[in-house]
Amino acid sequence: MTGLVSQSFESPTEVRSPAKTKVEVVELEGVKAARMTLEPGWRWSECIKPVAKTESCQVHHVGVLVSGTMHVVHGDGTEGDITAGTAYVIEPGHDAWVVGDQAVVGFEFDSSAAATFAKPA
Repeated sequence: MTGLVSQSFESPTEVRSPAKTKVEVVELEGVKAARMTLEPGWRWSECIKPVAKTESCQVHHVGVLVSGTMHVVHGDGTEGDITAGTAYVIEPGHDAWVVGDQAVVGFEFDSSAAATFAKPA
């Protein structure tokens, strides 16, 4: 292992593009990170559920939004908005959607989330 590993999101290892979604994944010696772009009108239950084949999102998310606003509703009833410049942890068992007419751009740092989000089951 070298002391520095880097890869540009402009040259991702993998790209996934379900409806209104773009997930660009980079792999850094076994660690994965993702840039996700969610278009206005995106909703997990409409755009990703058909791909994931689960009733709610079962991915553990750790990341930061750099643009837009996303609303999250968790199965336990908790809900709230995540806005640009905000770091987040979202536990499995939720739905989420883009609020307004600005795309959501975020970076995911949980390797499992980067490896599986928006990937066909």
